[in-house]
This record gives sequence, C-alpha cells and structure tokens, in this order.
Amino acid sequence: MAVNKCVKYLLFFFNLLFWLSGCLILAVSIYLRVSKGGNQITDQYFPAVNLMIAIGAIIMVLGFLGCCGAYRESRCMLLLFFIFLLIIFILLVAAGIAGAVSQNKMEDWVNEQLKTMLPFAKQPQSVKSDLENLQKDLKCCGLVNGKTDWSPDPFPVSCRCNVTKSATPAPGAECGSEGYYSTPCSTRIINLMKENMVIVLGIAFGIVVLADFGLSFFMAFYCQIGKKGGPTTNA
Repeated sequence: MAVNKCVKYLLFFFNLLFWLSGCLILAVSIYLRVSKGGNQITDQYFPAVNLMIAIGAIIMVLGFLGCCGAYRESRCMLLLFFIFLLIIFILLVAAGIAGAVSQNKMEDWVNEQLKTMLPFAKQPQSVKSDLENLQKDLKCCGLVNGKTDWSPDPFPVSCRCNVTKSATPAPGAECGSEGYYSTPCSTRIINLMKENMVIVLGIAFGIVVLADFGLSFFMAFYCQIGKKGGPTTNA
C-alpha cells in the first residue's frame, strides 16, 4: 500500500508539472502571437507559434486528466491519459525526425514562395507596408533579389542603413556602398525560421522526455490499481 501511495503521488506530481508546463507554453505562445503584429508576408512562414499554442492546450488537458485520474485512482481516466500521451509521444518523435530531415529544404521552399510575389510593384499597398515594416525590423531590403524587387518603384527609406561615420550598423546588418541594406529579407526570414525550428525541436524533445517518465509512472500505478481490484472505474 505504501508503494502504491508513493507511485500515486509521483504520478500526480508529474501530471501537475505537465499541466503547469502546458499553461506556460500556452501563455508564452499567445503572447508571441498577439505581439507579433500580423505581417501578411511572414505569417505563413512562422507556424511555430501556432504549433506551440496547440501543444500547450493539449498538454493542459492531458495534465488535468492525469491529475484527476491519479488522485481518484480512476482506471478509465488513466487509460485515456495513457492513450493520448502515447499518441503525442509517437507524433512528436515523428515530427522531430521529419523537421530535422526537411530543414535543409526549407530555404528553397521559402524562396520559391516569395518569388511568386514578384514583381512587388503589383502588390497592394497593405503588402508593401508590411514589407517596409519587415525591412525596418530585420534590417534588410527587398524580398529575394534586394532593392531591385521594388522596381520600377523607387525603393523606400526603410532600405536605407542610416549609417554615418560616427555610427555603426545594427548587428548582422550588411550595409551596401550606396547606403542601403544589401541582404534580402528572404535570408532574414529563413534564419528566423531556422531559429524557430530549433526552439520547436527543443520543446518537442523536452515533452518527449516528460512523456517517457509519465508513461513509466502510469504503467506502475495502473498495474497496482489492477492488483488491488481498482477502487473505481468511473471518471
């Protein structure tokens, strides 16, 4: 009975941590999503935030289900917890492998997608404004080919480096001889996507480790409930 209580509280404590981690992931991702501003050019290339929102919500539900199941010693709730946790475990492992393998193909895909927006002069003013904001934030100019992407329109002020002899360029910014950023925004977007991919893969790895412990605790506790006949099968 002492071992049973020990495993029970370990499983409850694990699920509590699982639920709290889900709350943290959900809160941070919603904050990033709201503060992001909604750029029409980059929104479709940054699925990491949306993925984190979904992961956080699912983890919260699973953590709550596991906590209730462990506290009430409900075999029904624990079985549901095990099934969903196992599915998430398999999906995260598969997604992590797929993400690591396809990371090298990301650059070609982004460039091809951005090229469909050229010539940029034909885009509506709202998209042009989004690119100007993107150029200010990322210290870049143009989508794929540099400032020539703005032709036949003159390239905007956001392409200018604004560097004087007494000033230094922003970190990572490459200022051309004519005083404009020589790096196209596609390069900056790809670098941001790679950074986000590393974050997502790190979160996925951490969840996989937690899920592995959770599955182990579940098996031990579920078997002990079965041995003593199971107090209840109701959720």
